[in-house]
This record gives sequence, C-alpha cells and structure tokens, in this order.
Amino acid sequence: MVWTLVVPVKPLSEAKSRLAGGPGRGPDRTALALAFAQDTVAAALSCHAVAGVVVVTDDPVAGERLGALGARVLREPAGGKGLNGALAHGARSVRAGRPGAAVATLNADLPALRAVELGRVLDSAEEFPRSFLADAAGIGTTLLAAAPGMELAPAFEGQSRNRHRASGAHEIELTDVESVRRDVDTAEDLRAALALGVGPRTAAAAAVLPQRVADRT
Repeated sequence: MVWTLVVPVKPLSEAKSRLAGGPGRGPDRTALALAFAQDTVAAALSCHAVAGVVVVTDDPVAGERLGALGARVLREPAGGKGLNGALAHGARSVRAGRPGAAVATLNADLPALRAVELGRVLDSAEEFPRSFLADAAGIGTTLLAAAPGMELAPAFEGQSRNRHRASGAHEIELTDVESVRRDVDTAEDLRAALALGVGPRTAAAAAVLPQRVADRT
C-alpha cells in the first residue's frame, strides 16, 4: 500500500513560538521552521510507501519552497477551522481525486526524519483501519493514518495521543522509529533532533545560529 501524506504548515511568522526562549529567536525561528518543513517533506517524498505529499498552508514562502520539492500545495480552508480543519481539508482534497486513497497526516517539524523509519510506520499502519504514532514525549501525535474508506478524523493539539486512542485509532508501538517521533517545539527538542542527525536544511539553519545559542544545542 502507498500513502498520500497531508502535512500542515503554519504561517512561518507564527511557527515555533516555543523556540523563542532558546534557539530560534526572531528570524532564526522563522528560518528553522521553514528548514524543518523542507527536510520533513524531502524525506517523506523519498519514502517507498509514499505516493505524494500535500502541504496545507497559507504561507507563500513555505508553499513555494515545499512545492519546489515536489509537494502539492493546498490553501487552508476558508473560515479557518484550525489544525484539524486543515488536515481534514487536505484529506478530502486527496480523496476527491482518488476516493480509495490511503491518507496519513505527518507533522511538519520532523527535521531528523528518515525515509526508512517512516516506511516502517506506514507499513505497520496498513494493518489497521486507523492508526497513529505518538510523539517522543508520549503526549502528542506525529502521524495519523486512515486506510482506504476510513475517515481520517484528526484530533490534534494538546494531548492528542489520548484523544486519538479514545477515538478507536490503534497506537503503533514500533521501536527504532525515533526520527518519526522526534518533533521539535523547544530548544531541548532541537538538541535531541540534532543528536539524531537532521536534514541538510536544518543543519545549515542551525549552523548559523549565534554562537552563544549554538553552544546550547
């Protein structure tokens, strides 16, 4: 089975506000958020189990850069229904053209993402109508998958692990897929991602951080 991934990207000026207390202040934060998304999408597109990536964003710079990588870019739905509304909109758009598509969401802040590990998660997701992968903190969700014919029904933000589990989605409990779990919201998260080994755009963005900040990562 191959999957189409829906990746939501906030306006870059609003992204990664929790990095403001560490790496990623001001312009650094914006550059890092874009680099995270680019490395995430590039790795996803190279995965054997991925047929394509749909990016849902209203940010023109992010849309242009991610589109250049090969993603299809979709504007957020009118009326603004938050992250879950954007993800549901992306899934509907995919299935409008291919009703039988397998659809999964993927966070845009997985700069250490490895295609092989993502493939293992998606291969596991084939076994269930709906399934999800918890983040490294064990609180949120980095991937939610819906097999053909199943509604995605995203319930992200906050303690989404519990909400997705309560919705009947199966929790994927693979080991050795840390790169798919390691989203980056804080300076500590960034240090952990850098230790795993990030993509080239994140590495370049982190390399030009002020020295006093870079020393902390």
